Amino acid sequence: MQLYSNPKAALNSAQQFILYEQKKSEQATGEFSWLLSAITLASKHIAMYVRRVGLTNASDATGTKNVHGETVQMMDELADKVLIDSMGFNADVAIISSEENEEPVILRESGGKYVIFFDPLDGSSNLDVGVSVGTIFSIMEKPPGVDDPRKVVLQPGTRQVAAGYIIYGSSTVLVFSTGDGVHMFTLDPYVGDYLLSHRDLKMPDSGKYYSINEGNAESFSPGYQNWLSWLKSEEAGPYSSRYIGSLVADFHRTLIKGGIFVYPETAKSPEGKLRLMYEANPIGFIAEQAGGVATSGKQRIMDIQPTSLHQRTPLIVGSKKDVANILKYLEESE
Repeated sequence: MQLYSNPKAALNSAQQFILYEQKKSEQATGEFSWLLSAITLASKHIAMYVRRVGLTNASDATGTKNVHGETVQMMDELADKVLIDSMGFNADVAIISSEENEEPVILRESGGKYVIFFDPLDGSSNLDVGVSVGTIFSIMEKPPGVDDPRKVVLQPGTRQVAAGYIIYGSSTVLVFSTGDGVHMFTLDPYVGDYLLSHRDLKMPDSGKYYSINEGNAESFSPGYQNWLSWLKSEEAGPYSSRYIGSLVADFHRTLIKGGIFVYPETAKSPEGKLRLMYEANPIGFIAEQAGGVATSGKQRIMDIQPTSLHQRTPLIVGSKKDVANILKYLEESE
């Protein structure tokens, strides 16, 4: 069997890449390398379970609901436990906050520098039909002199020092940024490590794909409805609808190919449905680092000051020109 490699890829593991990048800074301590090692180790375990989900009962519901009122899958609980266990050994991690847990998990009452936010398994309800799912993470620094966990975790997205996601699909892909561009690594099953596949990814300024759940269109505000009507007009050109229903998968396509992903407020979810801390903030961080835009429709996602840990928000994210266009329709309808 002949294997073909990507000529753009370099044989650098994610850890090697981070270590190399850290050497550029005199203040680097190697902490990010250890954090990344814990996250990538956990993701390899999760990827293994995802690949075997059809042979196990891991896609079954547990019979319980999480803090958001959503049915918990066994894989949700498994992914959550794997991530917390992996991060628990890292002395630099003070608090872990997961979408699956009502309260933050305090690892260290004193000490520890970082606060980690996770959506352990985004899109888990699609596991039984083979749709790509993923893990989303966000890293913030613990404010100096602040010990109250509620105050520590309620920080705006501008305080993120790193964010990323792992997508479990036809291949297992890690995408992350530490504030100096967006980089993509693909898990090589032969080597057992994430290898650099794309460096300094840039989202196209515009695209021809839009991603939105049009099944809710009747409850969208007039601005969104007017925008959808324009998308389907001759003036807009050949836009194509692509909606998977897994945020990681929909955003990953948008990042690579351009276009726009939209999850607006609806009559059923007037505050929006996506979680600010676990989904919108890290996705917004990645989008901006790649040259894209992330907004709630009213303000930049990362400027939102959270008032609760599991706060929801509308999300519009994608190419600059496509986001500017939808914002024009929203402003005109006010």
